[in-house]
Amino acid sequence: MPLTTEPTTEPTGRPVTVTYWLSHAWLGTHVEPGVVLEVTGGRIAGVRTGIDAPPPGATALRGLTLPGLANAHSHAFHRALRSTVQVGSGTFWTWREIMYQVASRLTPDSYFALARAVYAEMALAGITAVGEFHYLHHGPDGTPYDNPNAMGEALIAAAREAGVRITLLDTAYLAAGFGPGPSRYQQPDRHQMRFSDRTADGWAERASLLKGDEHALIGAAIHSVRAVPADQLATVADWARERQVPLHVHLSEQTAENDACLAAHGRTPTRLLADHGVLGPGTTGVHNTHLTDQDIALIGSSATGTCMCPTTERDLADGIGPAAALQGAGSPLSLGSDSHAVIDLFEEARAMELNERLRTRTRGHWTAAALLRAASADGHAALGRPDAGLLEPGAPADLVTVALDSVRTAGPVPRLGAETAVFAASAADVRHTVVGGRHIVRDGHHALVDDVPGALVKAVAALHH
Repeated sequence: MPLTTEPTTEPTGRPVTVTYWLSHAWLGTHVEPGVVLEVTGGRIAGVRTGIDAPPPGATALRGLTLPGLANAHSHAFHRALRSTVQVGSGTFWTWREIMYQVASRLTPDSYFALARAVYAEMALAGITAVGEFHYLHHGPDGTPYDNPNAMGEALIAAAREAGVRITLLDTAYLAAGFGPGPSRYQQPDRHQMRFSDRTADGWAERASLLKGDEHALIGAAIHSVRAVPADQLATVADWARERQVPLHVHLSEQTAENDACLAAHGRTPTRLLADHGVLGPGTTGVHNTHLTDQDIALIGSSATGTCMCPTTERDLADGIGPAAALQGAGSPLSLGSDSHAVIDLFEEARAMELNERLRTRTRGHWTAAALLRAASADGHAALGRPDAGLLEPGAPADLVTVALDSVRTAGPVPRLGAETAVFAASAADVRHTVVGGRHIVRDGHHALVDDVPGALVKAVAALHH
């Protein structure tokens, strides 16, 4: 199924122009009533304000229209864990054992079915682009598939059918953790065999076979400093830098990782990454939770990004990361739903501010506009699309419209646009999602996946039998 619900070109081959009328639109600094967007070839060709009613032939989007949201950190298969892991107590490390069990059951076909449903859920939540941190590369015993990128290509196809853009962050995951001996790393255990390409060169050889396009960008990821030996970090970083693609890395999510890195290398994970050339403006650290002041300075001074995933960080009892300090030091902020305990970028933006309030006992660390930028423009930039996340000529025509008359959003006058979106709305308030000018979610219904809840039930059940 193609990524479209309407034709994008005329029989002559010329791009089709479509027109959207927005009853209210967030234009980066304020809400403007009555805005017309003209879209040609999937990009915004013109913006007109002061239009009181839909022009003839225009599609009306009633509510508050925002730039499409960017989910900068996703593990699609974690969606199968929602609710099932909320039994008893434990830590991130006990949760990980359950996650491994689900990962072991996935095939290219079942992963496609699950990811298609998960990405459709994202579209219903106003997410127009996802960064998929992908490390389930091979068969459960580590044997490569006949197509060595069968799993990654299943994710790309799933995003296409669900109507969202994807940056496939193909992940190097080579070791089980720090260990004794000269190498100081443990071999992958039985759960991790399917993640590993043995060496960073092996990872690079396989990842180089992936092909991107306008819909799917190919990026890179280092799973963590415990999963990629220090002497192989530069191989992954150089691969990304040579191709000018995004590089992401889980960083200091757990204090146990910090302690093990200090024992093995005598330095923090952040310093280890810096010493091997991983940090920089093309790199995003995911979580960045347990950092020293020196770590924060290294990340900020190198313009390395930070992707916060507040709903997952609280679900896994990880802790509250120093997002405000990181941004103050120079690190751009983006947001992700990570384990998909919740898929709601409004909640992620709200939680980042509210977490900081809990920590400091003061309010107002970010404006609503700044939080919205983290959920949109800065997230798209972290995924290799720096021109996205804006409602202006030349930008991709990726939009989300939030109802202003739900029980959550009713009340504030429309001029409180960013505040209403961030501090009142939820994913349930999304009425329309447009990707590349194509109407993917219309009046709260997905145009490409007929029954998203049903698709989720079927895909998740297949992994628990």
